[in-house]
Amino acid sequence: MEISRGVFFSLGVTFLGIGIIGIVIPILPTTPFILVSAFCFGKSSKRIEKWISSNRYFGSYIENYKANKGVPLDVKLKSIGFLWITLIISALIFSNNIYLLILLIIVGIAVTAHILLLKTRI
Repeated sequence: MEISRGVFFSLGVTFLGIGIIGIVIPILPTTPFILVSAFCFGKSSKRIEKWISSNRYFGSYIENYKANKGVPLDVKLKSIGFLWITLIISALIFSNNIYLLILLIIVGIAVTAHILLLKTRI
């Protein structure tokens, strides 16, 4: 049983790290990684699960997901705006690589669709 707790704890730390990186890199979606890390911590350490669920940055993601409340409209709009601003900046930096530009557009459309399909909390 200790081995599985160790594996889940390691996965939780890994997914939390990827989620934190996803805050500044728009290609990585933050929310799914934070949710998976909370699940992994729930299987390995109730103390860490409680910490991440009450964290001022990530706690609302987890609690809203658990309660199936959805995402506030202003958060959706800000997320989409930030996504496209960073993608446009990236496109300007890498404007000589057409394949990368196409990839950025596809990622932008896919992530925008994902955000729009999330339940909106009013």
